[in-house]
Amino acid sequence: MIAQLLFVLLLAFGGFLAMRRVKFIRRNISLGRKFTPEGTPSERMKTMLLVALGQGKMFQRPVAALLHLFVYAGFVIINIEVMEILIDGIVGTHRVFAFAGDIYNFLIASFEVLALLVLLACVAFIVRRVGLNIRRFRMSELAGWPQRDAMIILVTEILLMSAFLFMNAADALLQGQNPHYIEAGSFPVSQFLQPTIQSLHLDSLVLLERFCWWFHIVGIMAFIVYLSYSKHLHIILAFPNTYYSKRRPAGDIGNNALVTREVKLMLDPSAQVDAAPEGTVRFGVKDVFDMDRRQLMSAYSCTECGRCSAECPANITGKLLSPRKIMMDTRDRLEEVGSKMDAAGGEWKDDGKSLIRDYITEEELWACTTCNACTQACPVNINPMEIIIDLRRYLIMEESKSPESITAMFNNTENNGAPWAMSAADRANWTSN
Repeated sequence: MIAQLLFVLLLAFGGFLAMRRVKFIRRNISLGRKFTPEGTPSERMKTMLLVALGQGKMFQRPVAALLHLFVYAGFVIINIEVMEILIDGIVGTHRVFAFAGDIYNFLIASFEVLALLVLLACVAFIVRRVGLNIRRFRMSELAGWPQRDAMIILVTEILLMSAFLFMNAADALLQGQNPHYIEAGSFPVSQFLQPTIQSLHLDSLVLLERFCWWFHIVGIMAFIVYLSYSKHLHIILAFPNTYYSKRRPAGDIGNNALVTREVKLMLDPSAQVDAAPEGTVRFGVKDVFDMDRRQLMSAYSCTECGRCSAECPANITGKLLSPRKIMMDTRDRLEEVGSKMDAAGGEWKDDGKSLIRDYITEEELWACTTCNACTQACPVNINPMEIIIDLRRYLIMEESKSPESITAMFNNTENNGAPWAMSAADRANWTSN
């Protein structure tokens, strides 16, 4: 009973920490403006199933996609085994699903194979990150915490899968020797670990099995809580993010609704337009409050894989821009805002900072070629270019700031009706040469 009580207390504490973090993230995302989803629900569902569940865009890089699939399948399917551990921990039973007979044996065997594949995939990912000179894993925005975060997850996965296999190896040896361990399950992988522990005394085997059992389930609880602080939150948010992702053609940047509203009123003061939104109205984005909730959710959904930056022509040619950094900066600013709001009792007090300049420089924004390579490459349909465009809009329409070449184009368009420095009467002069 003491073990069961301890298990329930740990489960409740882990659930409390996870839900508190979920509440924090949900509140942060709700700081953004409301948005209207594009496309029909069936179209959005199809996108979510293909991209998030089916990982359709991952297979543009087959080797990494296959390794990721092993980890993904293991994470999803082995949760069935976690359900059994939860019931056993609360009720005090052992292998409560064993009544399923051959089906149960097949499931345990499948879990072991998946556990081995997850373990091998995580080792391969560590080798890729540490041993191979892959440029997108060496970019400056990954220095420090982001790099450690990835390694923490990979090492944790290896430890959890190892504990699961050693737990089964000890369990198989105890079956028939200890009345608590009923004969159930099939162990095609952990049977190869049994020779390393079969010389242990019966009490030592029980201790090993119990230690691995507790390590596995407590590790999973800690993993779930840590997940909400990590880039690996994309495991969950990839689904709503792809569901609400952009449905329009990639090249359709779209007009700013507030600008469209003002233009209509200038052309016709009696025009029927939507009511002006409450609060501060900006043309474009200066800070996270000016973004819509879909954009803020994308910031939390970023996998930090760097495929966007690896495909970005500006980044490839040495420009300062990294689309991955744009998303990471947006998330970091949102986290900062949320923490300061909590410290102030839930109210926002202007801290004199903004996403522009304090996190993202003007040089980064104007390096973007709007080619959409980043959006095309993202495995969870994040659109960094959309955020870049909105930040540019603020600079131009609120601060009248733009590079000299763009300012010249604006002036020419205003004076000559075209981006070239010549009057309309002179445009056809080239035909006489």
